[in-house]
Amino acid sequence: MTILFADPRVAAVPVHESYEHLVTLGVSFGPARARVRAGLAARLRQAQVALPVGLSLRVVEGHRSAAEQQAIIDRYTAQIRDAYPEATPSQRHSLVSRFVAPLEVAPHVAGAAVDLTLVDSRGVALDMGTPIDATPEESEGRCYLDAPDLSADVRARRALLARVLTGVGLVNYPSEWWHWSYGDRYWALMTGADAAIYGPVVDLDRLDNADRLANADRLADGQWGGWAA
Repeated sequence: MTILFADPRVAAVPVHESYEHLVTLGVSFGPARARVRAGLAARLRQAQVALPVGLSLRVVEGHRSAAEQQAIIDRYTAQIRDAYPEATPSQRHSLVSRFVAPLEVAPHVAGAAVDLTLVDSRGVALDMGTPIDATPEESEGRCYLDAPDLSADVRARRALLARVLTGVGLVNYPSEWWHWSYGDRYWALMTGADAAIYGPVVDLDRLDNADRLANADRLADGQWGGWAA
């Protein structure tokens, strides 16, 4: 059964913030130059080199501000209200969370998630069955990673993407083949980790220099899985 972002078990996961900073992904990941947590960036680099020769990861989005996330929530909520006028507020909340995470648990706001695809040696995006950010309604469900009505080629490409990303510790949000995360609450729930290590990035701005230095020492000591900034 698919666990959605709206599931109470996601919000119940504690956050033990690692205080890793955001870093900008290099040009090998595409022109978006997305910003993500340092530990996620390290894993993406490992996934990149694990791909067959001639293929690369193209990251189109990483960290989002809370305002950007809320704007997406508001926009999709309006679409759901129109598409499902009889839905209760609770049902609408679940429907919305198939496509966009509630603000309090959003992996993108934590700098813990990327939206990505595969490209060839010329930088041309491969056919993955739907565009990135295709909603369940627009794609008739083909946005789900394991959607049943995909061509053999698309299924193989998605399987390759999943293999290299799960191989470096990322988890997928099942209703979005392009969405992968590490270190957030959803990741922690799906992997059985005791806690998330990345909370909303806005919290980092409240640290003073002493806190930053202290937590940098913890990272250097490998207390967060050896993925120091």
